[in-house]
Amino acid sequence: MSPLSEPTRRPTRAQSPCQGCTVRHLTVCAPLDDQEVQEVAAISQSVEMSPGDPLFDEGEGADQVYNVTAGTMKVYKLLSDGRRQVTGFLFPGDFLGLANNDTYAYSAEAVTHATLCRFPRSKLDKLLERYPKMEKRLLSIASHELAVAQEQMLLLGRKTAKEKIASFLLNLSQRAEARGQPGNPVSVPMSRTDIGDYLGLTTETVSRTFTNLRTGGTIALRNGGKVDILDREALDDVAQGD
Repeated sequence: MSPLSEPTRRPTRAQSPCQGCTVRHLTVCAPLDDQEVQEVAAISQSVEMSPGDPLFDEGEGADQVYNVTAGTMKVYKLLSDGRRQVTGFLFPGDFLGLANNDTYAYSAEAVTHATLCRFPRSKLDKLLERYPKMEKRLLSIASHELAVAQEQMLLLGRKTAKEKIASFLLNLSQRAEARGQPGNPVSVPMSRTDIGDYLGLTTETVSRTFTNLRTGGTIALRNGGKVDILDREALDDVAQGD
């Protein structure tokens, strides 16, 4: 499957996909001035996706890279026994598609309606050579991804189900605040199954744990995928295993 041929990916026709971008300060373009950003705009294309749309599959040629500008994406790997391991959720400002070789190491799919900036990898590489500050920003993004992966290993290997869910909610809250959005209520746009595939839990365990935290007065479940943190100190204690 080619990411360029997927009919649900609809390139917009605006003169510059960077015009009116509200998350530019979070993206790989953050260190660039307005004139330099226009050079990035000249090689980029805005892509719209609907929930469930695939962006690319593991093993495909990694000739495109992406910056999320709106919505939520997930990245995952399929295990040999057919199970799926979600390895991360991506939000506005996050970058995806980086590869050490010529193919993607994971698959990517839209969780919600999402927009992304798409860059041809070869053309972006040339811009990185011209603008070391942009390359430095990309290195910072990659370093952050490594830190997230290490935290994920801790979640999967050392924490109970309740500790995992508490840590997950706090992480979503912190990431929202880092993007300049409210950290409470927490936006949880992904399904219980997606959360389970990320945390190494069954869907039933995820739902039961949310219910336990709700009945204990730590959180409240709202419509629209929102979770109110009613007692942050208690939630932090749960996450730390206290």
